[in-house]
Order: sequence, then structure tokens, then C-alpha cells
Amino acid sequence: MVGVYKHLVALHQQGSLDFSRVVTFNLDEYLGLPSSHPRSFHHFMQENLFAHVNVAPRNIHMPDGTIHGNYDRYCASYEEAIRKAGGIDLQLLGIGRNGHIGFNEPTSSIGSRTRLKVLSKETLDDNSKFFAPGEESPRCAITMGIGTILDARKVLLLATGASKSAAVAKSIEGPITSAVSASALHSP
Repeated sequence: MVGVYKHLVALHQQGSLDFSRVVTFNLDEYLGLPSSHPRSFHHFMQENLFAHVNVAPRNIHMPDGTIHGNYDRYCASYEEAIRKAGGIDLQLLGIGRNGHIGFNEPTSSIGSRTRLKVLSKETLDDNSKFFAPGEESPRCAITMGIGTILDARKVLLLATGASKSAAVAKSIEGPITSAVSASALHSP
């Protein structure tokens, strides 16, 4: 997504893209990371997009990785905020090597909503490179569910690198299956 964000920032700086009325809802956040942590998605979005465009801070919604306690209630409130905003017009997605979108690991329900999710070993291995040597990457995340993603009016799936080609092929050419959560994107 870094390339996409760089392009959006460049368009904004050229005066051809205005973010003043944009409302954002991020897909996910690692559980246990404060927004200031350099590997949190909050920090990533701030560094790569929000700090460089004119999106109003009140219009930025991101799961809180520091919540404790009633995760179901918190996740339901995130869903409610999306609903109150009128839904999501455009959902930008990446894809994991195992075909996951958001942190909807294999076997995630196609009808799932925002929730706490335990990350697969493959995802933990892939994400460990983003953390300092000896720093353990979070094992759980709060993520929009597949059902929440499918409610978006438009979805854009981006994949780069040969390591993602098999996951993209399974998502597009294979059956709709919870084993490859991105396959839900071609449901009717």
C-alpha cells in the first residue's frame, strides 16, 4: 500500500485530490500495540498518508490495539461507527500469502464482522520481519470481518510480488472458501 499512499499524497500535493471530506475506517490493528508504536497500523497510516493530506483527524477511525476487556462490545461499536458514517465506499485491501484479507485468517467465516482474531503461524512469520530482532510480533489483532469488507460499495485488492501469486490465483480462480478468505470477494 505504500506505493498507493505515495501516489495519493502526490496527487494531493499537486492540488488534484482533496481529503477534507474523506472519512476513513482502517481494517485492523495489532492487539497490544499503542498507536505510537512504530509497527502499529495507526503509526503506519500517520507516517504514510494522514500526516501528508488534509483529512480531518475526527474523520480517521482506527481499531484501538490497547483495549482490554469486552472485545465484542468494542468491535460492535466499530461496526456501529461504520454504519453511522453511511458505510464504506471504497475498501483497499492487500492479500496475505495464505489468501487472507485484513486479518481474516483461513477458516474465517465469510459473514464475519469486526472482531478479535488470533493470527496464523504463517502470518506471524511474515510479519516478524517488521519487528526488531528479539521483539515478538503480536499474536492477535482486531480486524474487520469478511462480511464487513463485503458490505463496502467497491473493493480494490492489491498484490505485489511473486510470493502473492498463488494466493491471488486461488482467490480468483478457485472456489469461494473460508480456507482462502479473499475468495469471498468474487461472491455474488
